[in-house]
Amino acid sequence: MSKEKRAVYTASSSYLTQNELNETTRNIWIIFHGMGYLSRYFLRYFSSLNAEENYLIAPQAPSKYYIGPENKHVGASWLTKEDTLEETKNVLAYVDAVWQAEQLPPDKRLIILGYSQGVSIATRWIASREIDCDKLILHSGGIPKELDASHFEYLEKARVYFHYGLNDQYITANRAEEEKVRASDLFGSKVTLSNFPGIHEVDVDFLHKMSNF
Repeated sequence: MSKEKRAVYTASSSYLTQNELNETTRNIWIIFHGMGYLSRYFLRYFSSLNAEENYLIAPQAPSKYYIGPENKHVGASWLTKEDTLEETKNVLAYVDAVWQAEQLPPDKRLIILGYSQGVSIATRWIASREIDCDKLILHSGGIPKELDASHFEYLEKARVYFHYGLNDQYITANRAEEEKVRASDLFGSKVTLSNFPGIHEVDVDFLHKMSNF
């Protein structure tokens, strides 16, 4: 008979930043990539934002694996259905470490974005740590089922945006309606629902819109 045990150990993991954080910075972004990405490739979607005004922090999902038919490229995943509760604790502890390392000033606008699988990390992190950002962007992903409106009652200044592609191959019409209803139930009047005529991809035009108001 096998017996599952646990070992506790200390680990380190990288994250990336883009642009400089200084007096010209207006927006600080914490961006959570989707499944199959590395943070350095995900950051490319944000490269056209005004570098003087936008400082980006891109945490890296810890579980890396080879992708593609020849296993030449590396992708990463935040979580799977295996040991999800414990893995969530580990991931959120890593995001906490990134947050503490950055020591962000309070006089800048804080924008938290989750894309695809990253939505689950963004929402779990702000809910459990009560991070009251200026904007929470839920882009082409689902909100974890264990979260309810009570987890977001602390939000005061945050505006929430649920945005997805009308031709997203992973978001059917039925699922889109379910997620929109769920977002409205969780965030009420704080949420704005929108879409764009695209597939499962980052809407760069929307990023520019979010950075400018």
